Amino acid sequence: MSDRSIGGDGLRTAGLVAGYETLKDREPRTMAVNLPPKNETIASMAKAFDLAENDTGSPEIQIGLLSARIDHLTEHVKVHKKDHHSRRGLQMLVGKRRRLLDYVKDNDIERYRAVIAHLGLRR
Repeated sequence: MSDRSIGGDGLRTAGLVAGYETLKDREPRTMAVNLPPKNETIASMAKAFDLAENDTGSPEIQIGLLSARIDHLTEHVKVHKKDHHSRRGLQMLVGKRRRLLDYVKDNDIERYRAVIAHLGLRR
């Protein structure tokens, strides 16, 4: 008989197989930390780079928003290792941030260095 199933229906019966616990005994799963509100992220980035508070189109603000989403998804993927759809979304966000950083670097190296320093990116 297999450790994974009891009987022919493939269902685990609580208490009959060592190592399995009932739903009541299991601790609740933790979710990744929620994203901070978008307007707070925009406001903090705008204040750091002397931009208008409603300026959502500047590359610095977009990079900051992408970094917040990347941090959130990174925690999610650490918990849910087999969630390949979220992993692909994470890779796409990282690529988009990479392209924005390249754009800022090509146009103004000082702005690029300021963004990297403010966000603590390893580049």
